Amino acid sequence: MAVDHGQVEVAAAWARVRHNLRASAGQRVFDRWLKPMELVAPDEDGVVRLTLPSAFMTDWVRNHYAERLTHEFRAQLPQVRDVVVETASALQARIVPPAALPESKPAPVATHAPIAFAAAVPQRAPAERPAFDPRYRFDRFVVSASNRVAFNAAKALAEPGVPRFSPLFLHSGTGLGKTHLMHAIGHAFLDADPAASAVYLPAERFMFEFVAAMRARDTHGFKARLRGVDLLMIDDLQFVAGKDATQEECLHTINAFMDAGKRVVIACDRSPALLEGIDPRLLSRLGGGLVADIKLPETDLRHAILAAKLAEVPGIVVPGDVLDLLAGRIRGSVRELEGALNRLIAYASLTGDTIDMAFAHATLGEMLAGPAKRVTIDDIQRAVSAHFEVKQLDLISARRAQAIARPRQVAMYLAKQLTTRSLPEIGRKFGNRDHSTVIHAVRRIEELRGIDREIDSAVRTLLRSLEG
Repeated sequence: MAVDHGQVEVAAAWARVRHNLRASAGQRVFDRWLKPMELVAPDEDGVVRLTLPSAFMTDWVRNHYAERLTHEFRAQLPQVRDVVVETASALQARIVPPAALPESKPAPVATHAPIAFAAAVPQRAPAERPAFDPRYRFDRFVVSASNRVAFNAAKALAEPGVPRFSPLFLHSGTGLGKTHLMHAIGHAFLDADPAASAVYLPAERFMFEFVAAMRARDTHGFKARLRGVDLLMIDDLQFVAGKDATQEECLHTINAFMDAGKRVVIACDRSPALLEGIDPRLLSRLGGGLVADIKLPETDLRHAILAAKLAEVPGIVVPGDVLDLLAGRIRGSVRELEGALNRLIAYASLTGDTIDMAFAHATLGEMLAGPAKRVTIDDIQRAVSAHFEVKQLDLISARRAQAIARPRQVAMYLAKQLTTRSLPEIGRKFGNRDHSTVIHAVRRIEELRGIDREIDSAVRTLLRSLEG
């Protein structure tokens, strides 16, 4: 059998990379996290794949060694474009038969979601069909006011029968759950109709496949393969900005899906109105469906996410004050929050130390940099009265006019989100009101944030000013 010199070259480079990692990371870290990595036969497009036996180990290596692995491989082999770390079981589940769509390149190693394809082959048995990431299902998505509209829209789109709307356009910053929802849609859609077909791919991969088809004079084949599926999902649309030919084909593809009554999901880092370098016709088509954003997680959601993550790691104890510290200080992406918790757990397992406040500060020093701003209810009342142009005394008065009642509810909601005061304490700060009044105010503002853009915008503005 002929020797594949390319694979031999990569294997030799991998041996050198392992040697360097052992020297730089230390024997304990190397043995615990890096040594179990195995090299998979490299792709022809310059992607090196490494696998680990568990999703927890995969997340840890991605968070701590993504850039280092890429740097080490490129130092050995300049032709390497990406290094992708995946869970071995997830990679095996995505092996696509020759009749299926071409395998799509997973996102760079720093991201959480691999590429998943369900091929456009009718009447295929579910066991033969590649799987979406098993971690990303609807029942593992933590829902709150900041993401409820997007979550409900995603579930509705995945339901069998004639879709109520299409396309669905999801937008948010990095690491807030867009990819999770897209994979969850794929799971639910194929579970409901095992004979259906779906495809999920980044916009960059769409562009790569389309350009390759043009060069091969096979654009007809590209269109036929892609448009033959029942559900199309394109991630990171912002990366096709300025790519006129790709945008033109993307528009024709979406139009074809719309005309056929099929489902389309698009994800992006901003709303259609804020996209630059995108064909106005494409923006019009995307804006004509349902546009749903995912906002930064509020304090309660950050706590719920940490609790859900801990439930996946039995036997690990993280005290409540440490969880409060993480939820209070790490206010960016969900990915960053989960990464901080993963780091605590991993370091504790390596050192044998107990997780407490001192350990958390020592381990996450740079992530917790700067003193957390302590927000008081008085601060909140002043900010709310200034924003809504009402007197601060009105917020604690007995007045029930809508112009006063709504700002008062917003202030109570913010007090629940940004302070550690109990519900009765919050009620007393608002004219000795009962704790049930506070509960009603919090629930009402959560509800309004999902349907009233003005209220949501006001809350977001106040959160930024108070937490900044």
